[in-house]
Amino acid sequence: MELRLAEVFESICAVQADIDEPLCAYVYDLAALRRHAANLISTLPEGYELFYAIKANSDLPILQTLAPIMDGFEVSSGGELAWVREHFADVPVIFSGPGKLDQELGEAIDQNVDCLHVESFNELRRLAEIAIQTGKAVAILLRINMVVDNLAETSLMMGGKPTPFGISIQQLPECMRWLRAHPEIRLRGFHFHLLSHQLDAQAHLQLVASYLRQVRRWCDAYELEIDHINVGGGIGINYRQPHQQFDWSTFSAGLSALLKNSGLPGIRVRFELGRYITAACGYYVMQVIDIKRSYDKNFIVGRGGSHHFRTPYAQGHSHPFHVIPINAWQYPFPRPEISNEKANIVGQLCTPKDLLAFDAPVKSVRCGDLLVFPYAGAYAWHISHHDFLRHPHPQQWYLPIEEQPHVANQST
Repeated sequence: MELRLAEVFESICAVQADIDEPLCAYVYDLAALRRHAANLISTLPEGYELFYAIKANSDLPILQTLAPIMDGFEVSSGGELAWVREHFADVPVIFSGPGKLDQELGEAIDQNVDCLHVESFNELRRLAEIAIQTGKAVAILLRINMVVDNLAETSLMMGGKPTPFGISIQQLPECMRWLRAHPEIRLRGFHFHLLSHQLDAQAHLQLVASYLRQVRRWCDAYELEIDHINVGGGIGINYRQPHQQFDWSTFSAGLSALLKNSGLPGIRVRFELGRYITAACGYYVMQVIDIKRSYDKNFIVGRGGSHHFRTPYAQGHSHPFHVIPINAWQYPFPRPEISNEKANIVGQLCTPKDLLAFDAPVKSVRCGDLLVFPYAGAYAWHISHHDFLRHPHPQQWYLPIEEQPHVANQST
């Protein structure tokens, strides 16, 4: 997961020098994204597939970069499905997520999604009615919420306990009986996604192994003939210790033996990763507007805030950042600065929750300098409350794979 900081910083400085107001922007490095995604695919053993969960970042240049590399896209709403099909008519698509509307289920059938992941018995029965009306058989996975022994919990648990996600394992026998009487629904396998933000490769291997063992038991008990298992995503980004990321090499090396020893011949295993694919390709930039001291704390106020970059607040961490010095200073009075102190980095919002980094060591920063937050390519702009206080949206641009960088969208 290599970061090309020099290239990114150069593009930021070029844009900053060409504007007459404090800079606020998102920058995406498409070359780094392509290289990272290609490495993930190339190191997956035979029998595994990798889909991109577009909820992490659905910008068109991101999808265009990933489409030739990934095995397909995962969508979780009718809007995401329409967006993908508008631009990628033939890319394999899987449709996950709770609370699907009848209209969305019908659109999934019309748009020839590869597989629908069913979240409840009620959704299963609704889908059957729609399938009968359309005269088409529908391929599905059942998303199962099951308890896994000795499951190592992460900061975000999606299953293994009461949650809104998936079908409780206690309801599986009822679903299996129902499916035998409804040939309009074809069970292709099972979907699991018990947790997110996994940073431990060995723990994640153990979790995938648990999924495979359970499916083997179900295949024997229900005499099933299925063709794949979706083990979700869940691999996280270490925002707190960015130099200690998930060990993909160890993880991918261990996957081959899992499938070989699973007792599930011919079964393919799918991952649907989002954050782990795109987080490292994105950067959020704030230019420092003010530096102040309140009692015994330093505050660095930047152009922008959590209405653009909600990741730190959503994850509850102090986000890492870099300082790019900008030498221009247009005022006749001394330039506010701090050196070799700790500071809180905040934005322009009227709330103390607008906090991007806290008690962060700062070697040197001055008003007018640029703060660059890496690992902002996933669940960042796309989960933020953009229009709070009606501040303008940040600029957005993409570092192309070969050409010179250019601003793709500049909001005012």
